[in-house]
Amino acid sequence: MKRITAFGDSIMRGVVLDKATDKPRYTLLEENFSTRCGSALGLEIHNHGRYGNTTSHGLRELTRRQEQIASSDFCVLEFGGNDCDHPWQEIARNPEGEHRPITPLHHFAAQYHELLSGIRRLGSTPVILSLPPIISDRYFENFTRTMNEGERHNILGWLNGCIENITRWHEMYNLELFKLASLLRVPIIDITTPFLSERHYRDLFCDDGIHPNAAGHRLIADTICQYAHNYI
Repeated sequence: MKRITAFGDSIMRGVVLDKATDKPRYTLLEENFSTRCGSALGLEIHNHGRYGNTTSHGLRELTRRQEQIASSDFCVLEFGGNDCDHPWQEIARNPEGEHRPITPLHHFAAQYHELLSGIRRLGSTPVILSLPPIISDRYFENFTRTMNEGERHNILGWLNGCIENITRWHEMYNLELFKLASLLRVPIIDITTPFLSERHYRDLFCDDGIHPNAAGHRLIADTICQYAHNYI
């Protein structure tokens, strides 16, 4: 049985926004894409995805789990969604200030490069997952839901009145993944295109605009399985 070690953020972990209760909360989807892939492909998958993880967390995991990585056939990485995010509370308080993403793009590229090289040094094969798209308007409503009108106004001003600017940063980081894959000759599984190919792709996301829902996880699993049949 092939052994896979996976690192990433809450999407890798299978976190979804559960609306079944009076107060929506984040829960773990049992049939997430990692679980589905393990069952469909007969793989032993050790999923170390965590809510809020960035490439900095990934580098710490690389150090902590060297033995497990070395004994894995493949090491799958899914980072970027948190790296490209911004300190929205700080922006709400001081929209005239200089604000950068959580991980500036050049640091993101360098740290991802280090992750890929480190995995190879340990004898495993790294595989990159591209990022699913985000629904900017839903995401904006989600992270500003506890803010007052003045704070929301400040953030909109900082975004030059265009919420879609959030998508721009996300796309830049996603493009960086394809550049790294080409530069280092690392396999990359494109899970972005399958979402964008769906006419009603918004229906594949939770109300927060960033986490794929159960249908979204099925799409990711189907995409990975189709790709994996050529390699595993």
